[in-house]
Amino acid sequence: MIELGVLHIIIPILIVVCALLVAIFKDLIAAVISLAAMSLLLALEFYLLQAPDVAIAEAGVGATITVAIYILAIRATRRE
Repeated sequence: MIELGVLHIIIPILIVVCALLVAIFKDLIAAVISLAAMSLLLALEFYLLQAPDVAIAEAGVGATITVAIYILAIRATRRE
């Protein structure tokens, strides 16, 4: 089983990779999906840091509501 120390190294690296992908992607939907992945990884890191209330708030607001608002805003505009 992977030790928690290794996870505390891998997860922040994946968070940074997802943040870079958000900035790199030209397709807005792909960028929003990468943002959702980053938010879920951040919620996992909060849970591993023994802050489950913050993890639930991040998963609920960051990964669902914010992503839904972004997708609705993208769908309301015309894509080229």
